[in-house]
Amino acid sequence: MEDAPKIKIISFYEFKDLPAVRPLDEIKAELRSALIDLDVRGTIIIANEGLNGMVCGKPEDIERFVPRVEAALDTRLVTKVSFHKGAPFRKIDVKIKPEIVTLKQQVDISLGAGTHVEPSEWNSIISDPETFVLDARNDYEYQTGTFRGAVNPQTGKFSDLPAFVAENLDPAKHKRVAMFCTGGIRCEKFAPYLRQIGFKEVFQLKGGILKYLEETPSDQTLWEGECFVFDERVSVDNELQKGDTPDHSQRRANAKKAPYKVPE
Repeated sequence: MEDAPKIKIISFYEFKDLPAVRPLDEIKAELRSALIDLDVRGTIIIANEGLNGMVCGKPEDIERFVPRVEAALDTRLVTKVSFHKGAPFRKIDVKIKPEIVTLKQQVDISLGAGTHVEPSEWNSIISDPETFVLDARNDYEYQTGTFRGAVNPQTGKFSDLPAFVAENLDPAKHKRVAMFCTGGIRCEKFAPYLRQIGFKEVFQLKGGILKYLEETPSDQTLWEGECFVFDERVSVDNELQKGDTPDHSQRRANAKKAPYKVPE
């Protein structure tokens, strides 16, 4: 019998005015200190618009790490959790970037209010034939697994998605759009973007695929395949355990060393 997983993996994000808390370089120093002190590994991205991170460590170290992050950012983290037998991240990195998820569009995040759908309600939304179900992730993620009936925009990066919408969707025709992504962060930006450009009825899966898999019984799931993750596991199955799907990411296939990082 295999040993029980000993490493806890958490992902988290928040759109928040970080400069109102303290200068970004000070926040970066505090977060890096917390990672080093507690031997927690992974990447945290901070920007004027908020934070985005995925880290791993022993469960007791993660438990001590979370309050340090919350104090540094003046917030309460909402995390997605999984476990693995080894550490899927090896580096410690805190980056200051222009965006925590790169869309390259000005977006009024407040327009996303009222678009969130709980995992328990998601099946009903996407089963409606009037709903256009958009996979907001990259093509190689779609190839690993997706929701039944979802459309693959065949994008290589998040900033390609506005062009797909401009060429293929029309607010007058596509009156109801439901979207999803790995942990929810892309949709937090893209749902308000769609509203901003005229789409009225927009839904996003709260907590993303990872939260859906965590909360949805396997006999009720509309998820097909596995979920691509940005670490050494490559994918996770319906029970959030390491999957066995091949890595469809070309950039990894061509790299000398896999560039595992926080998902954008």
